[in-house]
Amino acid sequence: MNKSLDRLFAITAPGLEQVCAGELASLGMAGVRVTMGGVEFEAERRDLYRANLWLRTASRVVVRIGTAKSRDFPDLFRKTVRLPWGKYVRSDNRIVVRASSHGSRLNHTGRIAATISEAIDRALGRGGSPAAGPEQLILARFENDVCLLSVDSSGALLHRRGYREETARAPLRETLAAGILMLLGWNGSSALVDPMCGSGTFVIEGALIAGNQPPGMRRSFAFMNWPRYRPGLWDALLAEAGKGVQAVSVPICGSDRDIPTVEAARRNADRAGVLESIDLQPLELSRRPAPEGRGVFLCNPPYGERLGRDSDLRPLFRSLGSVFRERFGGWRLAIVCPDEGLVKATGLPLHKRAILTNGGIQVFLFSTSGEEKPDSP
Repeated sequence: MNKSLDRLFAITAPGLEQVCAGELASLGMAGVRVTMGGVEFEAERRDLYRANLWLRTASRVVVRIGTAKSRDFPDLFRKTVRLPWGKYVRSDNRIVVRASSHGSRLNHTGRIAATISEAIDRALGRGGSPAAGPEQLILARFENDVCLLSVDSSGALLHRRGYREETARAPLRETLAAGILMLLGWNGSSALVDPMCGSGTFVIEGALIAGNQPPGMRRSFAFMNWPRYRPGLWDALLAEAGKGVQAVSVPICGSDRDIPTVEAARRNADRAGVLESIDLQPLELSRRPAPEGRGVFLCNPPYGERLGRDSDLRPLFRSLGSVFRERFGGWRLAIVCPDEGLVKATGLPLHKRAILTNGGIQVFLFSTSGEEKPDSP
């Protein structure tokens, strides 16, 4: 007898949809399809747990609980109350509804949220949402008078791996750092160097990838508060993942000119369980040596929003180009930056590979074409 599958949706940041789809396919998920804002797929309970445990580039994983075509609030209430909320919401859950509306008669998002919350309370047979208790997020999206209702299975956004308690200025989200490594085709089989590592996100995510460690191993999820949560299944999945963890066999190196920043990166790496797999050193960019072998030289250099718009950063980017040219022949260079003019200051043949978002700022991923020696400027 075939098990019924839930319709799930992995929400991603712009530019990471295809990468996330590749992750889901590699996990063996069914019905993987890229759509606006993320990736649809189908899964049973075990695979819902696995998606939250393993996805490196998704922001949330939600379950599509149903739709309601409505043009008035009483009708929305009647249709919402019939949905199977008891599968996902306990009587002590505190409901938080996040609503949006486009092209629909019902466009007061506050009233939409209140109506849905009241319907869930009625479906659960309770007088109202408790003031305390585990929070359960419900997403309600009205489009052309049809409300799509989803239950969040993740809780805190998935970039919150649990290791980064200390950050540098304008840090990259963990999901974005992992996505950039995947966009570059880096899979842990070659070296990785970040000469401006800040809080260490690139190298820590790189060590997790190279060591085959799931990013969700050290945190909790919203589905753990669902009525049908199976802690024994979760423990079994953690044990299975633990058996697949492997030693990192390539150099993964991060450096930064600021000693306290490097110390904070080391503490983050320690919390992630990868400190022994990473070489973190306080070094000026001009002193950054290349480890043996070849690989990816990747960084998120300072730009206007981080140092002030009046700062002239071209000398820094010229120095970056010089260090790469002189010491990293045969490597691939990749830079995250919103300013193509600054990237041109490196004097290197960098090409725009992806359009991404970092902290609400549109940025681009630039890289050389591959492992090749760049031309002299």
